[in-house]
Amino acid sequence: MPDAPPDDSPREITGLVTRSTGSWYDVRTDSGEDVRARIRGKFRLEAETIDETNPLAVGDRVTLQMQEDETGLVTAIAPRENQLSRRAAGHRARSEHVIVANVDRAWCVQSTFQPKLNPGFVDRMLIAAEASHIPAGLILNKSDLLEGKPRAQDALAFWSELYEGLGYPVLFTSAETGEGVEAFRQRLAGAVSVVSGPSGVGKSSLLNAIEPDLGLRVSEVSEKTNKGRHTTTFATLLEAAGGWVADTPGIREFGIWGMAPEELGGYFVEFRPFLGECRYPNCTHDHEPGCAIQDAVDEESITPERYGSYLNILESVRKEYRADEEADWRRRDVRPDVWEEPEE
Repeated sequence: MPDAPPDDSPREITGLVTRSTGSWYDVRTDSGEDVRARIRGKFRLEAETIDETNPLAVGDRVTLQMQEDETGLVTAIAPRENQLSRRAAGHRARSEHVIVANVDRAWCVQSTFQPKLNPGFVDRMLIAAEASHIPAGLILNKSDLLEGKPRAQDALAFWSELYEGLGYPVLFTSAETGEGVEAFRQRLAGAVSVVSGPSGVGKSSLLNAIEPDLGLRVSEVSEKTNKGRHTTTFATLLEAAGGWVADTPGIREFGIWGMAPEELGGYFVEFRPFLGECRYPNCTHDHEPGCAIQDAVDEESITPERYGSYLNILESVRKEYRADEEADWRRRDVRPDVWEEPEE
């Protein structure tokens, strides 16, 4: 009986995307190998169709077809359980930037000083997490800089109590003193987490403190601008604390993606008990009569800080929503405010 012909079909393996540079991806295979991979062109075309900046994100599960040069070609992308997204920046602002896929918890990292806490950024990231049903928390890093500053300590205690009262865990941490490092390590254990925040808040330093072997590059905050410089260039999924942590490039502004103005209030957790009590079902809670949210603010059931943040975000969501609609109309060459006269 003749021998069976050799199987020349390409070898297929599955794995986890751990790094994305836009054109090449690092994939950790189920057998523990690290493989450099590209994607089929059809996935990029599909991403453009649904206004995504990149068809693959760290955290995606993929199938690879191995090539002769030992690189991989992504032939399939598994459905995502969730994804943390923001509006892309710059010339791609009409697109969705998926930061990470299939994540168990999102941590917004801020610093006490250099740069100081930005509650507006925190609220925007919490909205994105709520929209994707991702549990979220807040890290207040560089806690050592609060030493000897009682007014700053009181201010940070206020924000910590506010967010904890809404159900978001808050941790004070310092890579310098080690405060909170072990508590954060325990929160990361056995999970897929993402840490995201502005440049300079100390994400990389904090991850180095949790897992010293990572050796992530860090830089100082500019004394002139009080802002950080980018040290993380590409989103990367790192092994740390017995789990995976997505370290992301610093984000200047966390833009809300794909949300209508009347939907925004549903992602402020303290608004939810009152949402069904507004006079109008599509109430945006800023000008309408009979608004239960405005009444709740007056009755101090909703803090003025969070309501003020909501109004600021609502203004930008309205502007972006209108701009997105106009872009769609131009693409379809249809304007709802231009009507043809009926024929006689």
